[in-house]
Amino acid sequence: MEPLAEAAIRAAFVNCSKGEARRINLPTLPDVPWADLDFLGWRDPGAPDRSYLVAPTSEGVIGVTLRVPQGVRRRFTQTTVCSVCVTGHPGSGVSLLAARRAGKAGREGNTVGTYLCADLACSLYVRGKKRSDLAPRYEETLTLEERVLRLRLNLDTFLDKVLAGA
Repeated sequence: MEPLAEAAIRAAFVNCSKGEARRINLPTLPDVPWADLDFLGWRDPGAPDRSYLVAPTSEGVIGVTLRVPQGVRRRFTQTTVCSVCVTGHPGSGVSLLAARRAGKAGREGNTVGTYLCADLACSLYVRGKKRSDLAPRYEETLTLEERVLRLRLNLDTFLDKVLAGA
């Protein structure tokens, strides 16, 4: 992923107001491992139920705000798989995150959700730069390029749902 400036990140958000985008707590951009990322994802340290995702797409850079839905409870003994990178995590390593849809549908309260790595480090898991705490680990026969392509297709599918009807 090409490095993004703060202004480009804030301008990319499609499911919140410009004022909300200005108030988002951004990660420390010089510390971001841009070359290893397919999207920039982070949790808001001041609001643990909020996360953000910014990704380059064929439509340009798109950003979405994400929230942990209220009232969702999970058992922490189960293993869950991320819908984007297909990494298995024990316990709370995967979170259900909901994004308000873009445009009128979002203003009417419509959302779409997906299961994502709780730390939004999908790109790092796919590249082996970060490891899940899952034991035993499952070995895939896909090449790195095939795993990255799968991640991007799964992410594009989710972003298309956020943008649907906008």
